[in-house]
Amino acid sequence: MYTFTLVLCDNEVDRDLERFSVPALEKLAGMFTGRSGIFDHSMSGRDQVARIYECFTVRDPARTTRAGEPYTALKARAYTLRGSALAREIEAGIKREVSVGCAVARSVCSVCGADLRSAPCPHERGSVYDGVLCCAVLQDPTDAYEWSFVAVPAQPAAGVAKSFDISEGEEMEEMTEILKSARGDVTVSGDQARELAKRIAGLESLARDGELYRRNLCAEIGSLCAAVSPQSDPEKLEAILGKMTADELGELRKIFAARVDHMHPPAPQIAGRGAAESRTDNSEFRM
Repeated sequence: MYTFTLVLCDNEVDRDLERFSVPALEKLAGMFTGRSGIFDHSMSGRDQVARIYECFTVRDPARTTRAGEPYTALKARAYTLRGSALAREIEAGIKREVSVGCAVARSVCSVCGADLRSAPCPHERGSVYDGVLCCAVLQDPTDAYEWSFVAVPAQPAAGVAKSFDISEGEEMEEMTEILKSARGDVTVSGDQARELAKRIAGLESLARDGELYRRNLCAEIGSLCAAVSPQSDPEKLEAILGKMTADELGELRKIFAARVDHMHPPAPQIAGRGAAESRTDNSEFRM
């Protein structure tokens, strides 16, 4: 399965000058769990392309809505078929915007609290009264029908968050780039989380091996440096080596090894005598 995260709706004032109350979003979280994802609010079964398996609200206190409230979003985790046309379009950023289909019991004026369905008030949507933006506040949801991929959603922030499928075999570098480029939350499924944890454990094992190699390399460089320059300060050398990469340490080891070989060239235990040392008087045989 291919999973992705999306923002269904929030408490921000939308293009229709409506907004959900926070209690309404919290109630919708339970209603939208298990609901189908379709295209353009079409009620045909042939248009079912995804399904929500988890839904929850997320609050961002650092962000304030036009109505002066802390921003709260209704987020969901959904799945579709791996390798499907929808999955490819989501990855390409083609299918992104979504809209919800639901019913609410009340739509009240944000200025006076009047129920706009039973007792319309004189306040005009979009106008500001004593610092309060007039809009319709959607309260007491009674049902959640579906959520759809649309071209232009009523709520600008509603849409798919960047996602990735570890089970597809993406390289770690690719996943890292996806995480770095994500503008919002990136959510993984349980299987994906376990696969990612497995890869992290493998990297930790490689890191331990690399650290052992680095320590041995630094110890060898320290011994070579002492042979080249006995008066060198081991603590200062250690501080310098600690700032170098493994490749730089390897090159430095080659340099010190070459200097040691030049200062103390290796000689075989049994060496032939040079011409200057050759004897022709046979003195070694004289009594």
